[in-house]
This record gives sequence, structure tokens and C-alpha cells, in this order.
Amino acid sequence: MKPICVPCQRFFRMQKSGFYFTEGMPTGNYRPPSGNGSSGEWKPYKIWSGDLWQCEGCGAKIISGCGMSPIRIQHEKDFASVSLSLNAQQFQVNDC
Repeated sequence: MKPICVPCQRFFRMQKSGFYFTEGMPTGNYRPPSGNGSSGEWKPYKIWSGDLWQCEGCGAKIISGCGMSPIRIQHEKDFASVSLSLNAQQFQVNDC
């Protein structure tokens, strides 16, 4: 079943299958606030692929359908080049 937008009572619609993005990790020795409010305190850590969905009612977007393992982790030597080639820097989730 497709994801459901509770406020709109509608199904989300698939916008992009194979949406590449990064998962961030804190840049320091503490956990900064999650989300985009303190994005400068997070750096790219893992590259993931998922499906991007959007509610046509309110415009909310979600990513679901991610695999069990990341595509790359930041310590792998080709992390930066793979991130660029997949355009994974288009979105970063800052949470842990």
C-alpha cells in the first residue's frame, strides 16, 4: 500500500524512485539538534537510496523504501566521487 497523508486523507504519489541522499553525522563530540536548524554541525556520513513521495494535497514529502545497507560510508575511499555521481548531496537527513 502507498504511504498515506493523515491530514489530507490521501495517498502519497511517487515522485522519484532511486532518490539518492546522505545521512549526516555530528561534526563534533556532541549531538547537535536534529533537522535543518543546525545543519552546519552535521557532515555527510552515509549514502542511501530510497523512493521520494509527495502528497498532492498539502505538498508534504517523504522518503521511504530505503535498503538495509547504505551504498557508501564516509570512510570508503570513493565516497566523495560516488556522492557526486549520484547527486546524493541534494538532500541530507541530520538525525541520529
